[in-house]
Order: sequence, then C-alpha cells, then structure tokens
Amino acid sequence: MEWGKKTAYLGVFLAIALICSYIETLIPFQFGIPGIKLGLTNIVVILALYLIGTGEAFLLSMLRIALSGLLFGNLFSVAYSAAGGILSFLVMLLLKKTDKFSCISVSVAGGISHNIGQILLAAVIVNSFHIMYYIPVLLLAGLITGFLIGLLSQEMIVRLSGLFKK
Repeated sequence: MEWGKKTAYLGVFLAIALICSYIETLIPFQFGIPGIKLGLTNIVVILALYLIGTGEAFLLSMLRIALSGLLFGNLFSVAYSAAGGILSFLVMLLLKKTDKFSCISVSVAGGISHNIGQILLAAVIVNSFHIMYYIPVLLLAGLITGFLIGLLSQEMIVRLSGLFKK
C-alpha cells in the first residue's frame, strides 16, 4: 500500500479510535469492579494490525493512548493505558506472526495481557503486590471482552480486506 493511502487510513483509524474511547467514557460499564472497560478501541488496533501493518498499528495504538488520555483522562490513565497497551500489542503481534492463532485468539490474549500490564504497573506504583489478588477478576474480564472484540474484529477484517490490498 502506498504511503499516502496508508497515512489517510491511519488518520481515519485514529479518529475512529478516539470516538470509541469517548463512547467508552459514556457507557456505565461497571460491575463494582474498577478499571474494567469494553476495549472498543482495540477493534481499531486489531484492524490496523491485520490490514495495514505492524509499525502503523503500534503507532496508532500509542497515539490513541496519548490523545484519549489527554482528552478524556489524566496522566495516570495514560500511564496505565500505555503499560497495558504496549504489553497487549507485543503479545498480539507475537501470536499473529505465528499464523497459528485466529483473530479471536489474538484479541483474547491482547485483552488478558492488557489487564496484566495495568495490574503490574499498579503494583509498582502502590509498592505492594497485594493488589495481585485482583488478577483473576481481570483475567476473566480480559477473556470476555477480548473474545467479543475479536469476534467483531474478525468480521470487520473479512468485510474490509478488499479495501486494503497490498
């Protein structure tokens, strides 16, 4: 894909990711468990990973984290999102590169690893590993949301793949 076209798609994907971030701030998705989100923006990152390219998807993810944190959060939310986002992206990239995992499996692993990255940063910040009791809840949440996001992403990849021929 030519550079100009790729840049245009990344701009559109970033705008969609920021809209998804904003929508997530409006959805009262709380079960008495702080920090759990649907992860709608991960749909856009997965689409970029599968349709555009690795470097571009990583750039998109980092820009989305920084901009949505500044627009809808604070510096702590940027730090937690970055910790989860970087670990999640690396895990998804490694699994995708093996060509042995479906988009849904990649997304589930991304959702779980995102939560692990955030809880590890929280443990460092509060200087206590007692917070790790929260991991089973976060693993379950990552599994459920990762599955749903993977299902949506997989369907969108099938429908959009004709637009992104390399």
